[in-house]
Amino acid sequence: MDKRDYYQVLGVSRQSTEDEIKRAYRKLALQYHPDRNPGNKEAEESFKEAAEAYEVLRDPQKRRIYDTYGHEGLKGAGFNGFRGFEDIFSSFGDVFQEFFSFGFGGSPRQRTAARPGDDLLYDLNLSFEEAVFGTEKEIEIETLGQCKQCGGSGAELGSREATCPMCEGRGQVVQSQGFFRVSATCARCQGLGQVIVSPCADCHGQGRVKQKKKVQVKVPAGVDSAMRLRLREEGEGGYRGGKAGDLYVRLHVQPHELFDRDGDHLYAKVSISFAQAILGDQIEVPTLDGVKTLNIEPGAQPGTVVRFAGEGVPRLKGYGRGDLFIEIEVKIPEHVTPRQAELIQEFMEIDREKEGSKLRKWPWSKRKSSGKGNRVEASSGHGHS
Repeated sequence: MDKRDYYQVLGVSRQSTEDEIKRAYRKLALQYHPDRNPGNKEAEESFKEAAEAYEVLRDPQKRRIYDTYGHEGLKGAGFNGFRGFEDIFSSFGDVFQEFFSFGFGGSPRQRTAARPGDDLLYDLNLSFEEAVFGTEKEIEIETLGQCKQCGGSGAELGSREATCPMCEGRGQVVQSQGFFRVSATCARCQGLGQVIVSPCADCHGQGRVKQKKKVQVKVPAGVDSAMRLRLREEGEGGYRGGKAGDLYVRLHVQPHELFDRDGDHLYAKVSISFAQAILGDQIEVPTLDGVKTLNIEPGAQPGTVVRFAGEGVPRLKGYGRGDLFIEIEVKIPEHVTPRQAELIQEFMEIDREKEGSKLRKWPWSKRKSSGKGNRVEASSGHGHS
C-alpha cells in the first residue's frame, strides 16, 4: 500500500511552522495513543503513521529531502520509519514527557532494563519402565540465576541509577551521515537513558550470576524418546530482574531386552518346542505387569500372534493402555539324543502310513513371482547328469 502524504497525515500545510507541526502531532498522538486504544489495530497504525510523519517534518534536513524527492528520496537516504512502539517512544522520549505528563496517570511511559532469560535444554535418560509408567527425577542444572547480593537490580545496595552522560537520558544518539542525521540506540545505556553508578561487585551490574540448582521433573506415564517436557521459568534467570526462561527436558528412553515398542503397543516373541506346538501346552510369558499364563493350542503354527489387551503402554493423551502382542516361534533342536531320534522316526513312519504312502506327495501350489526380494536356491545334494 502507498504511503500517504505526511502533510496530509498531520493535517498541516507545506508552509506550516515547526510549532504548528508539533501541535498537530500532539493532537493525533493523544487521539491514537495505545494506552487510550488497547487492542485497536487501526489506532495503532494511525499512531505509527503520525509518528513517522512527525519524525520527518520536524527535522529540517529530512523535510527538505521529502519536499524535493518524496518518500523515495527518504528511502534512498536510509530512512525507513520505525520498527515499533519502543522505537517511537525512544526517539520522542522528551516529547512524550512534555505531551503526556498529564492525562495518562501523571507520568510518561517508562523504559526498563529488564530482559527475559534464555531457554535451556537438558537431556534426561530414562529406563524403559520409567518411560512407560512415569517417574519423578531430580536433576541439577548450571544456569544464570538472580544475584542475591543486589536482588537482581545490578546495583550495589544503597546506590542509584543516574542519567546516561552519553545520550543525556534520551536513550538515543544522533549520528550525522553527510547531510542526513540518523538516530541510533545509545551504546552506553542500551537505550534506557539511565546507567548504574555503582555496579554490584558480585554480578558486575548484570543482576544475575552463575549457579547450580536442582529441579524436580515429573515424567508422565507413556512418554517416549525425543519427546520434550517444558518446565516454565526454570531456565536461565532474567537480566536485571526480567522473567526467567523455560527449561526443556529432552527424553532418551533405553531399549528393553524383551519388548519392542510401537506407539502404545508392545511386541515380543516366545519360543516353544515342536512337541509343544503339536500337542499344546501352558507356558509363562513376560508382561510389564508380571508373568502371565499363555495357553498353546494343539497344532500351533509358527508365527501365530496372541494379543493381550490392555497390557501395553499407558496412553499419554487419553485413557487406558495399548496392547501386548506375543509372536510364537517354534524352535527346532539342532541335536537330539538317540532315544529322541527313535521316537521321531516312529512318529514320521506313523505319519506316512496316515497319508497312505511311503513317499508323501507335497501340496505344491503355484505362486506368481513379484521379482522382488532375495532368491534362495534349494539343492538335493546330488550332481546333475
